Amino acid sequence: MPKIKRLDKNSAPKNIISDEKMMSDNDFIVSKTDTKGFITYCNRIFVDMAGYSKDELLGANHNLIRHPDMPKIAFHVAWDLIKSGKEFFGFVKNLRKNGGYYWVFTYITADYDSKGNIMGYTSFRRRPAKKAIEAVIPVYKLLVEAEKDGGVKASSEVLENFLKDNKVTYNELIFSLQES
Repeated sequence: MPKIKRLDKNSAPKNIISDEKMMSDNDFIVSKTDTKGFITYCNRIFVDMAGYSKDELLGANHNLIRHPDMPKIAFHVAWDLIKSGKEFFGFVKNLRKNGGYYWVFTYITADYDSKGNIMGYTSFRRRPAKKAIEAVIPVYKLLVEAEKDGGVKASSEVLENFLKDNKVTYNELIFSLQES
């Protein structure tokens, strides 16, 4: 049987464009990954939004759609939470195959086997509130800038200070933005 070449982050488009694809209000993106982030399931809406074929997505690492405008700290927070069995909620700008992008409000949870061991993760995404995206864009820009000079540690400090200054927890901030 021939070996299938899987797409990875290096297969992502190099030409980033400002072409946004919008989810409809009734769309839900669903995907599943193994514990390393390799896609094991994706629904039709995910295929459509990402612009890849289902065959290209299955087996690829989910970071294939990571947009360079996204701060790395967002993914560190997500992985820390889901690896410990907690849920993650957040706003994510995803990269499309054509170099465009789409925004999602995401929920990620762990999947367990019959012995209680994490065997993978399921992510559900829907259209985010427009005001939420308008609010997170400048914060994400600050975090990305901090990462350019000081890595994830620097952006983590910026995020912690932002939450402290606004007297909210991470989840309180995310839910208040989505409800606005």
